[in-house]
Amino acid sequence: MDSAQKIRYLNMVDIFQGLSRADMQEMDRTTTMSTCRRGKIFYRAEDTSEVLFILKKGRVQLYRLTPDGKKLVVANVEAGSIFGEMAIIGQGMHNTFAEAVENCLLCVMSRHDVERLILSKPPVALRLMNILADRLRTAEARLEDMAFKSVSARLASLLLHLSREQGDRVYGYTHQDLADAVGTYRETATLTLNEFKSQQLIEIGRKRIDILDLVGLETVATE
Repeated sequence: MDSAQKIRYLNMVDIFQGLSRADMQEMDRTTTMSTCRRGKIFYRAEDTSEVLFILKKGRVQLYRLTPDGKKLVVANVEAGSIFGEMAIIGQGMHNTFAEAVENCLLCVMSRHDVERLILSKPPVALRLMNILADRLRTAEARLEDMAFKSVSARLASLLLHLSREQGDRVYGYTHQDLADAVGTYRETATLTLNEFKSQQLIEIGRKRIDILDLVGLETVATE
């Protein structure tokens, strides 16, 4: 990727909106682009952090592991967003795992350069705070759902959320991905999806779910 392409990409990331041309040229000099394949672990819980990751293509899952090894998904990071920010601006250590669930293209920025940018550009710091607040709200909502909602309701809510992002065809998620996202086992997620199919709420394909009845899913999500 040449310099002009990288700058165009960085201009598309929310937290860098409004930076001057000179600022973006400096960003180009202080960041590096890299690619990775699905399954790459960027960091683990309790790792120290020296970089911020800016995702251009692909999807990254942030999760924690229970003592018995069960995965609890905290967030799914989509292209155009960032991850690793908690350790950069917090205590210097991660509290989650970060794993590529698709092949990814990303930009890496050092801790020193992130801190310098935050101190010199208050709007960047504010946007970063907004991202942190959104992720906290999402994590709290997930915890509330796990505590008070059935698996059917949680899975219906997740499909509705994904349909708002992708449209009537949700793609790129295996049954295991969906199970991890709602805090259940793959077998339970598959059984629930088959129940939705029998109710003609969805149609199931390979790593693809077609939403047939939004209203019906909304009803299940509130049960």
